[in-house]
Amino acid sequence: MSTTRGQVKADGARTAQFKRVCTDCPLRGRCTTSRTGRTLNVHPQHELLTAARHQAATDPVWQDEYRRWRPPVERAIAWLVAKGNRRVPYRGILANNIWLHHRAAALNLRRLINLGLTRTNNTWHLAPATA
Repeated sequence: MSTTRGQVKADGARTAQFKRVCTDCPLRGRCTTSRTGRTLNVHPQHELLTAARHQAATDPVWQDEYRRWRPPVERAIAWLVAKGNRRVPYRGILANNIWLHHRAAALNLRRLINLGLTRTNNTWHLAPATA
C-alpha cells in the first residue's frame, strides 16, 4: 500500500495510523472504508518472520527438511481428525483436553501395535524393523 500524501507515525506497538492525513487522498477508497482512516499493524517480529519466509523459499536444506517432516505430521493430524473428530465433543476445556489426550494415546497405541508391539512376560517389545 502506498499513498502519495501519507505521513506515517509509528508508536511503540508498531501501529501506523493515517487518520486525518489521508482524508483528501485520491487513493483512499482503495485503502479503507473506515471513516477514521486506515490503521496498519505490523507484527513485533516482522523482520524475523520475513527472514524465515525468505529462508523457506530459498534454502534447499530447509526445504529438504520440511519435505521430510511434513508428511508424517499431516498424517498424524489426519488420523486425529478422522471419523468425525474434526470438532471437540464436549463443552469446557478440561473435558476436551482429557478427550484429546485419550484420542492421541489411542492413536499412538494403534500405531505401535501395527508396528509389532507385543507383551511377553510382563514386558513390552517392539518387533525389529525389517528392510
